[in-house]
Amino acid sequence: MKLYYMPGACSLAPHIALREAGLSFDLEQVERSKKTKSGDDYLAINAKGSVPALRLDDGQVLTESGVIQQYIADKAPAKKLAPAAGTTERYRLQEWLNYIASDVHKGIGQLFNPAMPEEFKEAVKKGLAARQLPFLDKALAGRDYLMGNFSVADGYLFTVLNWTNFHKIDLSPFPNLAAFVKRVAARPAVQEAMKAEGLLKAA
Repeated sequence: MKLYYMPGACSLAPHIALREAGLSFDLEQVERSKKTKSGDDYLAINAKGSVPALRLDDGQVLTESGVIQQYIADKAPAKKLAPAAGTTERYRLQEWLNYIASDVHKGIGQLFNPAMPEEFKEAVKKGLAARQLPFLDKALAGRDYLMGNFSVADGYLFTVLNWTNFHKIDLSPFPNLAAFVKRVAARPAVQEAMKAEGLLKAA
């Protein structure tokens, strides 16, 4: 398998999943020019132009972070990164993945738009602090991870919450959420993924 990624982007979530799963894979960085590090046309690999994309061993390409993460989890069932397909718990995982994608990822991710006026950015931040962040903080009360044990949803949530550092969004009013970010960041697989993407200095 080969994961196409941009450092620190939402592709960090499946990168974390691959390392948590202990699967063999290659990495290929995508530039903002839509060329890969090796010079390939990324739009010929993923016409959507966004990361992540995962090239499977049979040559097929999967896109969309939530889908890729579930595929990875299913390739290493013993790691229990996702509940078994068809169970109520699996639908709960999908519920979290969809919520993170539609409400948290889109909420924080839009702040990277350089054309967004500062007053609108402030309104977005206030909205997050009033809705999504309190909801997540409450969901994590008394538990280490969203579903009790670590799952691919946690890697995804960590990835998008990591963007709060770039946008000066203070998580200290949400102690469960702040503790969650530190807890996930300390996981060896997460450390390895972040180092491989140049987000942490190698030891």
